[in-house]
Amino acid sequence: MLKTAKYVSLWYMSFFQQVKTLVYKDLTLEWRSKYAINSILLYVVSTVFVCYQAFKSVDTQIWNALFWIILLFASINAISRSFVQESQYRQLYYYAIASPKSIIISKVIYNVILMTVLSVITYVIYSLIFKNPVGDPVFYYIAVLLGAISFATVFTMVSGISAKTGNNSTIMAILAFPVIIPLLIVLITLSQNALQGMDRAESYNEIGVLVAINVITITISLLLFPYLWRD
Repeated sequence: MLKTAKYVSLWYMSFFQQVKTLVYKDLTLEWRSKYAINSILLYVVSTVFVCYQAFKSVDTQIWNALFWIILLFASINAISRSFVQESQYRQLYYYAIASPKSIIISKVIYNVILMTVLSVITYVIYSLIFKNPVGDPVFYYIAVLLGAISFATVFTMVSGISAKTGNNSTIMAILAFPVIIPLLIVLITLSQNALQGMDRAESYNEIGVLVAINVITITISLLLFPYLWRD
């Protein structure tokens, strides 16, 4: 019994050490190149500015929907290259030194960090250019963070699957569509409640759905990715 407990403890220590090292590697590479941050910043600023020039002013519902559309495409651009950017030789090296579960979890954590930063920047820029009509700013910010985490988990899983195919962008769009549509509906409903300043208790169901989607997505990633990684 003690040997089993010791083995499990060592396995968890090794797993978390692998995840920590891989996340640190991704953050270091991103800090050196700043490719994702700079490209998404350019996309966000230009898109918001074009929308402002086209609409000048919008009502609250359009303001909310437009924000999530911009954040959705920003997340696609940021996360779609999670596995594509890794060369075949680097993937072989990872295969030799780390478990597939630690690789997919590290990618999820890195993309959550990346999307959290990008979502905050997008929200600030969007609020500065368009007049901010949010009735409950704190709760709307929570909705933005939940959306960033949800986009990160879903697109990381889809990116890992599509990276093993020849047509990555097409496969990613096809696989993500059935998950993203209900996810967007829940996020828009949640953020609309915060926009109108409604009682927060009325949004607990939407928060529960978002948490459930994230848990299911991460579970599927842990079950499916090891089989994809072997190929």
